[in-house]
Amino acid sequence: MKNIFILISIFLFTLNIQAQQKDTITKPQVAVIARAQKDGKIMLRWSATTPRAWRKSNQYGYQLKRYTILRDKQALSNREEKDFGVFKPKPVEDWMKLIETNDNAAIIAQSIYGEGFDVEGMDRLTAIVNMSEEQQQRFTWALYAADQNFEAAKMAGLGFVDTTVKPNEKYLYKVTPLTPKDIIDIEDGGVFIGLQDYKELPKPMDLAVIFSDKKTMLSWNYAILNKTYNSYFVERSKDSINFKQLNKLPITSLNNNKRRNSKRMFYLDSIDNDKSYYYRIRGRNAFGEVGPASKIVFGISRKALEYMPKITNKNYFGTSGIVLEWEFPKEGNKQITGFELNRSDKATGKYKVIKRNIPPESRKIKYDSLQPTNYLTITAIGKNGTRKTSLSALVQPVDSIPPVKPIGFEGKVDSLGIVTLKWIANKEKDMLGYRIFRGNNLNEEYSQITVSPHQATVYYDSISIKNLNSKVYYKLVAVDKRFNVSKSSDILTLKKPDIIPPTQAVFKTYKITKEGVNLTWVNSSSKDVVKHEVYRKENNSSDWLLVHTINKEEEENNNEAAVQPTNNNEKSNWIDSNITEGYQYTYTVMAIDDSNLKSKPSKPLTVVIPVTSLKPAIKRFTSFVDKKNAYIELFWKQYKEPNVAELMIYKGIKDKKITLLKNVLPNTKSIIDTQIKPNNEYVYLIRAIFKDGSKNKASQIIVKY
Repeated sequence: MKNIFILISIFLFTLNIQAQQKDTITKPQVAVIARAQKDGKIMLRWSATTPRAWRKSNQYGYQLKRYTILRDKQALSNREEKDFGVFKPKPVEDWMKLIETNDNAAIIAQSIYGEGFDVEGMDRLTAIVNMSEEQQQRFTWALYAADQNFEAAKMAGLGFVDTTVKPNEKYLYKVTPLTPKDIIDIEDGGVFIGLQDYKELPKPMDLAVIFSDKKTMLSWNYAILNKTYNSYFVERSKDSINFKQLNKLPITSLNNNKRRNSKRMFYLDSIDNDKSYYYRIRGRNAFGEVGPASKIVFGISRKALEYMPKITNKNYFGTSGIVLEWEFPKEGNKQITGFELNRSDKATGKYKVIKRNIPPESRKIKYDSLQPTNYLTITAIGKNGTRKTSLSALVQPVDSIPPVKPIGFEGKVDSLGIVTLKWIANKEKDMLGYRIFRGNNLNEEYSQITVSPHQATVYYDSISIKNLNSKVYYKLVAVDKRFNVSKSSDILTLKKPDIIPPTQAVFKTYKITKEGVNLTWVNSSSKDVVKHEVYRKENNSSDWLLVHTINKEEEENNNEAAVQPTNNNEKSNWIDSNITEGYQYTYTVMAIDDSNLKSKPSKPLTVVIPVTSLKPAIKRFTSFVDKKNAYIELFWKQYKEPNVAELMIYKGIKDKKITLLKNVLPNTKSIIDTQIKPNNEYVYLIRAIFKDGSKNKASQIIVKY
C-alpha cells in the first residue's frame, strides 16, 4: 500500500489545518454520533479525538455495546445489554477492490496503512508540513474521508448500522476504546437514541447569490447546521425546474480555527450574460444522507458598464445651493439611460438618491437643498441595469446660522468634589461640540473650562468643597463646524456636598397621660435641618424603629398644631399613643439636613408605662355539688389571655374571711373541693396572675352545701 497515491479535488488551506489541530489539543476521548432511520435502523459513527488515540485505537479496536434504557417510555430496572463486538480497520487486502472506485476509501487506507503519507497535487503541503506532523495529517484526512463516505467509515472500524432496534425502545450506545490505559488513557463515548428520535433532514439556510459579469458567487451560512451537514452539493437550472449538480465532489470547509472562523461557504460559477440562472444547495451528513434542497435563488448576469463618472467641479450659490460638474466619456452615452445624484451624511454612509432621470448627455446638475454637510456621488445607470458610481465629494455650503440653545442641562457633585454634567445633544448635523463655563457666584463673569469644543454630552469637572461657597454655577454653549456659537443654556446651579452632619437634638421632658407618652425636646441648632426623626425600641430589644417624622415644611405651615416648628434652638413635642401598659420604651431623636446627613442620636430616654387597667375576668365560673360523695367541683372556661403564670382560687364562708384555696396551672379548667361541711354557704373567687405580677378581675360564685 505504500505506493498508493491519493488524488483529491478540494480547496484546502494547509496552514489553517495545522493551526486548527494545535488549537484543539484536549484529553483523548471517543466522540459518537447517531441517526435514526425511517426504515427501522440506527446508524452510528465514532472516532477517537486525537491523532495518537486514533492510531492506537486502530491497533486495539473499539468495543460497541447497546443498553436498553426505556421500553414503552418506562425506565427498565434491569437494563438489557447487547454486545456488537470489536471494531477495527479491515485488513489491507479487503480495501483493494473498494479503493479502485472510491477515492475516500483510498484516503483512509493510505492514512492507516501507508508507510509514507503523500497527497498528489498538494506539493505545498509536503513543503510546509514536516515529518513530525505526519500523524496529524493521517488523522485529519482519515476523518475527513470517513465523513464523506459511510461505507468507507465502516471499513475503518468507525461506523455501524443497528438493524435490531424496536420502535418502542430507547438505547444507550457505548463505544469503549480497547487501548490499554497504561499506553494512553482514552475516555469512553456514548449516545442516547431511539427510533422515535427520527427527524427529517432540514433545508440548508441563508443561501444568497451575487451576479456579476459572466459569473455568480453563491454563499450560505453553514454554521447554522454544522452539526447536521458536513458538506454540500450545488445545483443549477435555467428554467427553475430541471436542476443539474455542478460539483462532483461535495464542498466542505477545512480552513477554520479559533482565530479565523468564517461562518459562510462560497461557490463561484461561470455563466453567460443576459440569461436567467437558478441555484439551490443540498447538504450531506456523516452517514451519506443528502438532505432536501434549499430555497431557490436566481438572477441574471449583465455586462459591466465600461465607464465610471468622475466629479470635477463644485460651484456654490445662495446658502444651500450647488452646481456639480462631472466627467464621463461621450462614447459611454449609448450604454446608459442617464445619471442619478446621491447624497449621504458620511463618506461611507448610506446614500440616498436626490435627483433622478438626469439625461445621458448632461455633465452638470443644479441642487438647492443642501444640508450643512453633504457627501455627493454621481451614478451612471446602464441600459442593461448595471451601475457605476463616482467617488464621493464633500460639499459644505456657507453657514452663518448658529446652533440652537442647548437644553436638558443637569448635573451633580459627589462627596469628593467630582462634578458630572449632562445635557441633551443638539440635532444639527454640523455640530462641532460644546463649550462649558463655570462660576462661583451667580452674577459673576464665568470662565471657560473646556480648552476646545467638547464633543460628548457628558463632562466631568472637579471643584473644591471646602471653600465658603456652598454652590457652584455652570452654563454651556453649542458650536458648529463653522464655529457659529449658540445662545447660552439656562444657568445650572449645583449645591456642593455637605460633609458636616447636624448637631444633636436633646430631650427636655416627658409626661405619661391618657393620650400616651408626651415627649418634648430641643431641636438641632443646625440651619440646614429639614426634619427630625423619632425612633423607639421596646423593652430590651436592640432594634430601633422609626415611629415619627417631623418635616420643617409641615411645621412651618401648622404653627398652631401640637407639634411646634423645627426652628433652631426651639422645642418640638410629639405624643406616642401606640403604647402598651407594662411595657418599657426607649426613645431617641435624630436631625437630618438637606444633604441627607444625620446627626448623632440624642441621649436615649427610657419610659416605663404603668399598668392601670385589669385584664378581663375568667368566664363561666360555676359549680357542681355532690352531697352523696361530699364534694364541690368548680368549673370555668379556659383562660386564654397571653403571659398567664398561674390561676389562684380563693375560698371562704359567706360574710367571713376568704383565704387561698389552691394555685393551678393556666390551662386548668376545674378542681374538686372536699373540705366542706353541711349547712354552709361557701364563697369562691378565681383570678389569673400574669408573669409581670399583674392580675385580672376576679370572678366570684356562692355555693350552698
